[in-house]
Amino acid sequence: MQKLYPDAAAALDGVLFDGMTICAGGFGLSGIPERLIDAIRDNGVKNLTIASNNAGIDGEGLGKLLRTRQVKKMISSYVGENKEFERQYLSGELEVEFCPQGTLAERCRAGGAGIPGFYTKTGVGTQVAEGKESKLFDGEEYILERGIRADLAIIKGWKADAAGNLIFRKTARNFNQPMATAGKICIAEVEEIVPVGTLDPDGVHLPGIYINRLILGAPYEKKIEFRTVRERVAA
Repeated sequence: MQKLYPDAAAALDGVLFDGMTICAGGFGLSGIPERLIDAIRDNGVKNLTIASNNAGIDGEGLGKLLRTRQVKKMISSYVGENKEFERQYLSGELEVEFCPQGTLAERCRAGGAGIPGFYTKTGVGTQVAEGKESKLFDGEEYILERGIRADLAIIKGWKADAAGNLIFRKTARNFNQPMATAGKICIAEVEEIVPVGTLDPDGVHLPGIYINRLILGAPYEKKIEFRTVRERVAA
């Protein structure tokens, strides 16, 4: 099966449709699928529901799709760096489902494993529990969380072979791995593509069976949310 595509637009061809659900990997601006996000923006698809740890920042990451009003709903755990997100939410333009970070990761992992739901103590007694089924186990209350299954997963890896076997690098691994398994179709962008057989099988983080389409996204500009510096103290 041919998995390599020349660019993000080609990889997304025939996949996007209005009203779809997308799982997007990344943590802050680390490990976000930049090329695929740009191609989704350029495609103009709208009314998207996106599950992602956060919503990027203004003008970067998923913040680009918020700016173009392509997102209908965000399922996220942290959105504090995005003023446009805040504006749309407070004005009622954007639906938001806040989800604790670990719960979000497990919801995506569960969805990818074919598990429709699971019970957790996280969120019990808070707004997170409102409207959710609860159950007692050994005298302790737990709430039911649904697994997330998306129409599409978009992720970013460090290195992959042509068969889609993929390695993540450091923090970028956090949400990309569970998001990949939660999508009916998974498209990955990576910094380097190597010949099949080059990667040590014991070092592969995500087997190629989970990757449907693959692009080389390099070169990348390594961006950070905030650059914090302090004055040098004289010796």
